[in-house]
Amino acid sequence: MHPIADALRTGLAGLADPVAAEAMQRYMKSAMPFRGVAKPARRKLLRVTVAAHPPLDAPSLRTAAAELWDGAGYREERYLALSLLDVPRHAALLDPTWVPLLREWIVTGAWWDFTDEIASRRIGPLLRADPADLTPTLKAWAADPDRWLRRTSVICQLGSGAATDVDLLTTAIEANATDTDFFLRKGIGWALRQHARTDAEWVRRFVAGHPELSPLTRREALKHLGE
Repeated sequence: MHPIADALRTGLAGLADPVAAEAMQRYMKSAMPFRGVAKPARRKLLRVTVAAHPPLDAPSLRTAAAELWDGAGYREERYLALSLLDVPRHAALLDPTWVPLLREWIVTGAWWDFTDEIASRRIGPLLRADPADLTPTLKAWAADPDRWLRRTSVICQLGSGAATDVDLLTTAIEANATDTDFFLRKGIGWALRQHARTDAEWVRRFVAGHPELSPLTRREALKHLGE
């Protein structure tokens, strides 16, 4: 096992809180158990562990993160796999070649906590850095049988602001507008509400022009527009 993966897994075990673990698992409706380690403690563990090991190159980072994810017996191990990629010097190593691994994590994670983190903090930045490479992939995901890939295509631009590709956003939403899945309906509303911060009139027109959107989606989209 990669030394950083091993140290993080061991560190989590040392911080375990069985009472908190039960509550966290119940809240997340997770089949995978928790160690009961909250985000601030995980963040500190990651910081200390990374500082205690030699810098990682891209292959080593991929190995350590994949070992944490694939060998996870507890949900926080997968949270740490994601957080390991978020360390500034590690985030700079990510490029479109990481998309297949991130896709695998979305599909195998198969829940909103993993999907939303990957979509907004991993796929979104890669899309903004390399739209020519990522846009076709995300348009394909918009129609994928996997609902979490579809949700990713919808919400991946939450942090894009004025750089939002409205053609991609439109494609992703229209491909899923009539889906009855709660997470897709909520995700579409979230994406529209976020884009309304940049272009409220575009969102108003979009919602008005798409009567097939669910009431939940419409409420979420227009929540801060006084409508």
